[in-house]
Amino acid sequence: MTALFAMPISAQSGLPPAPYAYTQLDDPALEAEAAALMETLRCLKCQSQSIADSDAPMAGDMRHQVRSRLLAGESPDEIRAWLTERYGDYVSYEPQVSATTWPLFAVPLLLLAIAGAVLLRRLGKRRDA
Repeated sequence: MTALFAMPISAQSGLPPAPYAYTQLDDPALEAEAAALMETLRCLKCQSQSIADSDAPMAGDMRHQVRSRLLAGESPDEIRAWLTERYGDYVSYEPQVSATTWPLFAVPLLLLAIAGAVLLRRLGKRRDA
């Protein structure tokens, strides 16, 4: 019975990596552009590493997508938009303000305002006393 569950796992690990997962592009300028973009994209499996630093197979597939799309003439912004559309806002270390990410930008400002108001109120009470 456990062999049925193990077969899909062993089948996926035996696949060869995508062609550009571990191979750099021949054009140094394009490879530099790819490397800069890959540093700003999060590995969805590791979650604490960029796809440039991760050895996860999924990160390799994402590196392949970045390099092959750059070779096809897409800009880094177009590639980031495609990856964000496919994997969600979490894939980017540089999220854009949107309907789903605005709390990332608003909540820290709100907390700072509340902390400032509390601090001013406490300091005001000390001066009065």
